[in-house]
Amino acid sequence: MTTSRLFSLFALVLMVTTLSSCSAIGDIFKAGAWVGIIGVFLVVALVWWLVTKMGGGGGNGTSV
Repeated sequence: MTTSRLFSLFALVLMVTTLSSCSAIGDIFKAGAWVGIIGVFLVVALVWWLVTKMGGGGGNGTSV
């Protein structure tokens, strides 16, 4: 496993363990709907970015 994949895996594990609490979700709902929508968008974008980095993300146009 390369260093970049190891770092990506570590970052993913760190996010999963810290972002999965019910108190964080409760705080988001207290802040308002738009904060929740933006937060969900940012988390999905970050997970998508990490998955593409772990999968190689060559960008040669052949991936589906």
